[in-house]
Amino acid sequence: MQFGRYYEEFEVGAVYKHWPGKTVTEYDDHLFCLLTMNHHPLHMDAHYAAETTDFGKNVVVGNYIYSLLLGMSVPDISGKAIANLEVESLRHIAPTFHGDTIYGETEVLDKRESKSKPDRGVVAVETRGYKQDGTVVCTFRRRVMVPKVSYGEARGGEQPGRPEPKIDA
Repeated sequence: MQFGRYYEEFEVGAVYKHWPGKTVTEYDDHLFCLLTMNHHPLHMDAHYAAETTDFGKNVVVGNYIYSLLLGMSVPDISGKAIANLEVESLRHIAPTFHGDTIYGETEVLDKRESKSKPDRGVVAVETRGYKQDGTVVCTFRRRVMVPKVSYGEARGGEQPGRPEPKIDA
């Protein structure tokens, strides 16, 4: 199974549909909030959310959804990346709730060869995340520095650094 792409494999306009989706649980949301020290009651306190918000229930923290989508895109987009250069924009469009399932897809917007290093290029992409009913909840655009095939071949091919098993006779 391919993990990431070389520069030559990206085509402007291509859309990669990431698989599988992920059903967001209360545990996922609370753990992410605790790990990042985001203790806003909108995400952590069901009574607060029910009594004082327009949604009437907890909303999943948006940065978890962004992180989830970024992770979903790695096998298709940045699995071979040399560097993630920038996140140009990030939009939280609609709320996500516990029990929603998130799906993602990424479109290649642009690509250009590096001006200073001939063995790599920069790919611009937009990732969209949507719920089980198709509602788009998050979009972001980023630029990723990816290697050309020559870079990969010079460093060990498809699985650089992978050791061979030692079989005792």
